[in-house]
Amino acid sequence: MNTTISNSKLKASIKHSGAELFSLKNNQDKEFIWEGNPDFWGKHSPVLFPIVGTLKNNTYTIHEKEYQLSRHGFARDMEFELIAKTDNSASFSLKSNEETLKKYPFNFELQLIYTLEETSLEIAYKVINKGETQIPFSIGAHPAIALPENFENYAFEFEKEEILRYNLLENDLISNKTEILAAKENLVPLNYKLFENDALVFKTLQSNFLTILENSKPYVKVEFEDFPSLGIWTKDQAPFVCIEPWFGYSDTADNSGDLFKKEGIIILDVHQTFHSKFSITIL
Repeated sequence: MNTTISNSKLKASIKHSGAELFSLKNNQDKEFIWEGNPDFWGKHSPVLFPIVGTLKNNTYTIHEKEYQLSRHGFARDMEFELIAKTDNSASFSLKSNEETLKKYPFNFELQLIYTLEETSLEIAYKVINKGETQIPFSIGAHPAIALPENFENYAFEFEKEEILRYNLLENDLISNKTEILAAKENLVPLNYKLFENDALVFKTLQSNFLTILENSKPYVKVEFEDFPSLGIWTKDQAPFVCIEPWFGYSDTADNSGDLFKKEGIIILDVHQTFHSKFSITIL
């Protein structure tokens, strides 16, 4: 099942499977979300929960008991319930169940709330601790912005001038090796060579948003003020780029496996609710 919301400027469509945004069109019917061609990447904008990235050996421990979780967690592959709907907003919920408890032994509710305002789509996350113990988790976004023109016609413009230091991935894990993304006056021209070693992982950034430029003109802005980390990724020759606001990231090679001690993890107290949001604005 799918749900569509709209206003006078935009129309967004969300799958109930994974509560995944798969279409964002302006009132000229131009599509801004990647189509999901599996020849490149068969997703559009999955939610990453209860982990972001890859665990060492796809394994973690809670109180010395081992559990397995695949890359980016399970929420993106599960059916969400539509719990509220207006013309311009829709809210989805995933609750812990017998299936999730085998992989992740915590009682939770994850909500995604999509809201259209003018030319922006806001995507809000709520994680509710429904149990009697603290919950360790990461959460992240993975929207793929469609780039219909030649990839090298695009550039990033970061909000602030800063040293754009990112960590390299090795075997899907975060390494201690870093490089600096070359920028001139906040601008980074795009080319596929930037991504030859997989995603660019920025553990911290001063910028709260970046703008994708198409032929030097503003195209799409992604705002991520609530999120401390950011991933940027594409595949070779793919006509999209993913701008990924994150809480947390892949394990390091020397990670202990204890999820409560994982770098970048959030610890949510009993009966508390975590809130975060980001937005995609069509320019």
